[in-house]
Amino acid sequence: MAIALICNLLLLFSQICSAAVTITQLEPLSDNGTTLVSKEGTFELGFFSPGSSNNRYIGIWYKNIAVRTVVWVANRDNPITHNNNNNDSRTNKLVVNQEGNLVLFSQNETLVWSANATKKVPNPIVQLLDSGNFVLTDANEETVFLWQSFDFPCDKLLPGRRLK
Repeated sequence: MAIALICNLLLLFSQICSAAVTITQLEPLSDNGTTLVSKEGTFELGFFSPGSSNNRYIGIWYKNIAVRTVVWVANRDNPITHNNNNNDSRTNKLVVNQEGNLVLFSQNETLVWSANATKKVPNPIVQLLDSGNFVLTDANEETVFLWQSFDFPCDKLLPGRRLK
């Protein structure tokens, strides 16, 4: 009984530790199982491969649903081909670059996708909101979105997302 409790606590601790709150210039999101989770835990953003595909995507899905329901994909037209070389320590990364833009790099440092901010700010951060909106903002002025995923809808409609 005690061993089962300890195992459950360790599993819970590992899940808590593998979730980030923001992406910053100093803290990118790597394709190592770490995800970005909205404040209330409604949505999760991270790298994924659909089905048995070797392609990697960065996307948003509902966090607490048994069947992963992806609601937005950044690089849907430009997937990253997964390299199964276990000796390669490089990884795919979603980063805020020095210009303050959100960019996705493959493990060989190739630019795969980018979201261009409307202006440059001193402290750019990226957050996943409980609405499912993935936003680039300034840490000092989080209510002003410099870029948002809701402006680039996929095939799932979420409340608050604009139709084009």
